[in-house]
Amino acid sequence: MRAESSPATRTGAFIAVAVALFCIQLDFFALNLAVPGIADEYGVTASAAQWTLSAYMLAIGCCFIVGGRVGDVFGRRGALLAGMALFAAGSVGCALAPGLWTLVGARIVQGVGAGFVFPVSVSVISNAFPDTTRARALGAAFGIANVGTALGPFVGGGFTEGPGWRWIFWLLAPLTLLALTVAYAYVPDSRDPTAPRQLDLTGCLTVVCSLAALTLAVERGSAWGWDHARTLTLLAFAATAGVLFVRRERRARHPLIDLRLFRNTPYVLVTGAGTVTNMGYAVTVFVSTLYLQQVRGLSPLTAGVVFLAPAVLVALSGPLGARLSPHLRPTVVMALAGAVAGTGMIALSHVTAWWLYVPVFAWCGLGLGLGWTFASVATQQVVAPERAGEASGVLLTFLVTLGGVALAGAAAAITAMTPERSPEAAYDAVLRFGGAVILAASVVVMAVRHRLVALGKVPPLGSRAPHDGRLP
Repeated sequence: MRAESSPATRTGAFIAVAVALFCIQLDFFALNLAVPGIADEYGVTASAAQWTLSAYMLAIGCCFIVGGRVGDVFGRRGALLAGMALFAAGSVGCALAPGLWTLVGARIVQGVGAGFVFPVSVSVISNAFPDTTRARALGAAFGIANVGTALGPFVGGGFTEGPGWRWIFWLLAPLTLLALTVAYAYVPDSRDPTAPRQLDLTGCLTVVCSLAALTLAVERGSAWGWDHARTLTLLAFAATAGVLFVRRERRARHPLIDLRLFRNTPYVLVTGAGTVTNMGYAVTVFVSTLYLQQVRGLSPLTAGVVFLAPAVLVALSGPLGARLSPHLRPTVVMALAGAVAGTGMIALSHVTAWWLYVPVFAWCGLGLGLGWTFASVATQQVVAPERAGEASGVLLTFLVTLGGVALAGAAAAITAMTPERSPEAAYDAVLRFGGAVILAASVVVMAVRHRLVALGKVPPLGSRAPHDGRLP
C-alpha cells in the first residue's frame, strides 16, 4: 500500500536515502585505491587484499533482488533501517579489523546492508513522492549519491596516503548512523498489498547461490585462471542454480520475481541500455586508473584529483535526467546517454594532452553517469509502486553483476594484449571496443522503439511525454 506522506516526511525520507546512497557510493569507489595500503599493513599479497573488494561485491550482488522484494513484502521502512544498521556496523568493523579476514567478514556485512539499502531506497522514494515529483526526487537522490562516486577515488587516495585507509570507514560510520536516525524519524512504511507476508525461500536460495557463484567466478577468474577447475565449476554451478531459479519462479504461487516483468519491452530496453552503460562505466574507471598511474605516473591522490572532473558530471547526471524526463521518452534519454558515453570513451582513447584529456574524460563521465542513473529512475516509471523494490533489485543485480563481468573481461583483454602491445595501446583498444558496444546498444534501443511505434504499441517521438513520467 502506498503511504500518504506530508512534505516534512518526504523531505526527511529524501535526506535519509540520499545520505545512505552517498555512503554506499563513496565506499564502493574509495577502497580500490586503498588495496595496496591494506596489503602492506597486514603483510599480505595484493591478491589476498583484493578479497576486501571481492567479498563486498559478492555480498551486495547477491542481496539486491532479495532485499528489494523483502521491502515490498514485509515493509520498506524496516528493510531500510535494517540495511542501514548493517552497513554502519560493518563500517565500524572494517575500521577496527585486526586482520585481513576480519576485514573481509566486515566487508560482507557492509555488502549485505548495502544490498538492502539500495533497492529499498529507490522504492521508498517512489512510494513517498507523488507521480509529478517522483522522477525529480530520484534524480536528486542519485545526484547526491554520485557525489560519493566523485569523491570516492579522491577520499580513498587521500586517506591511504595520509592518516590511513581505516579513516575511510571512520568517515562512513557516523554518516550512515545519521541517515539511520533520520530514516527512523521520517521514512513512512509501505509494502505490496497484493503479496502475503511470506517470502519464496526456495527462490531466494537458488538466486543467491547462482549470483554468488557467478560473482565469485568473475571476481577471482583472473587470479585463478579462466580455464581453472575452480572457475569452471563455479560457472557451471551458477548456470545450474540459475535454471533452477527460473523453473521455481514459473511455478511459485508468490514468486520472488514476477517473470512477466521481462515481457515489458520498455523495461527491458531501459534495463539493457543501463546495464551496457554501467559496464562501460566500470571499464572506463578501471582503465583510466591504470592509465593515470602506470602511463602518466601519477600518485593515487593526484589520480583522484583528475577523476574529479568526470565525477562532477556523473554527479550532475542525476538531476539532468530528472529534467529531461518530462520532455523526452525514457528510451530516448537512455539512447542519448549511450551516444554521449560511447563517443566519449572512443575519444578518450585518442587524446593525450591534458587540456583535452580532462574535458573529454568529463564528457565521458556525463554519458556514463546519465546511463546508469537514469535507468534506476526510468524503471520505476514502468512498474506499479507496490513492486518498485522488485524492479529496482532486478535492475541493480544486472548493473553490478554484469559490471563485474565487464571489468573481468577488460582485465583479461589487457593481460592478453600486453605481450604484443604497450600498456597504453591495450588500454586504448579496450576503451574503443567498449565505446563501440555502447553506441551499438543505443542504436538497438532506438531501432526497437521505432519498430514498436510502427506496430502502434508506443506513441511516436513527436508526441508529448506523459507528465507522470510513465513509459508508454
